[in-house]
Amino acid sequence: MSNKSQNNCKFKSKIGGQALIEGVMMKGIDTSAMAVRLPNGEIDIETWAANNGKKAPWYKKTPFVRGIFNFVSSLIEGYKCLSKSADKAMIDDDEEQTKFELWLDEKFGEKIVPVVSGIAMILGVALAAFLFMYLPALICKGLGLVIPINRVVKTILEGVIRITIFVVYIAVTALSKDIKRTYEYHGAEHKTIACYEAELELNVENVKKQTRFHPRCGTSFIFLVLIISILVSTILPVPWDNVLLRMVCKLPLIPVIVGIAYEIIRIAGKYDNIATRVISFPGLQLQRLTTREPDDKEIEVAIASLLPCIPKDTEDDKW
Repeated sequence: MSNKSQNNCKFKSKIGGQALIEGVMMKGIDTSAMAVRLPNGEIDIETWAANNGKKAPWYKKTPFVRGIFNFVSSLIEGYKCLSKSADKAMIDDDEEQTKFELWLDEKFGEKIVPVVSGIAMILGVALAAFLFMYLPALICKGLGLVIPINRVVKTILEGVIRITIFVVYIAVTALSKDIKRTYEYHGAEHKTIACYEAELELNVENVKKQTRFHPRCGTSFIFLVLIISILVSTILPVPWDNVLLRMVCKLPLIPVIVGIAYEIIRIAGKYDNIATRVISFPGLQLQRLTTREPDDKEIEVAIASLLPCIPKDTEDDKW
């Protein structure tokens, strides 16, 4: 963490966010918003109603159950906002379309967009399943054929390989210019929330002074999921005879793992003591890869996305 960064948190906010393409999305108590920097330099702001406060449905408030539903809804909402931000930030060009592109426009028009998005999402899930479930298990099974390894050690080794793949994946993607810029917006999102929690005026100068690391970050949550999956897999034996069967057997455990990780990340975000600092430490270090120091314009976008989400009564936003 930079020596210039500050962490003068005076209260713990429930507001969370996500970096987008040239923008930021914030999830508030009664209102959520996304702000995107348009090609002409203007900031486009879109808001919608949220129900994350006292009147939220039971499945958003019940311990362990809420983690599963909030995780799924965050994935869906985040994916929609990511797609919207890409459309808003896209620079129109006058390049001549290929015959194939003209044929697609003629036959499907705008209907092709959700189809392509759906295919991309399916491919993304398939790639994640291969990288983080099938490949680690396959490597461990191969090692087990060469070196005698008991079930517990093999399960722990599988988890370590999964975490290694995750870290390497983040490090490699961070080399991309576009991803690096998204990570800058991620840093802007964290710094803006930190400024709000410090009860300072939300302006560029105040936000720049804040830390870009936050204990409730999605990066920290995913890391916790990976750690807890090791413990759950060790306690609840999953067969090693068949790698595909092992994947299928582990699928029902995912909601359990997500539910536990969500409760832990809530505790880490709510309290500040030795225990929560230990829990948060690995995820905060990982955020050195997934966040970058933002520039002034990126901070302006993050501020624009947060302002509509601040409730009239700030007591509603305190843990």
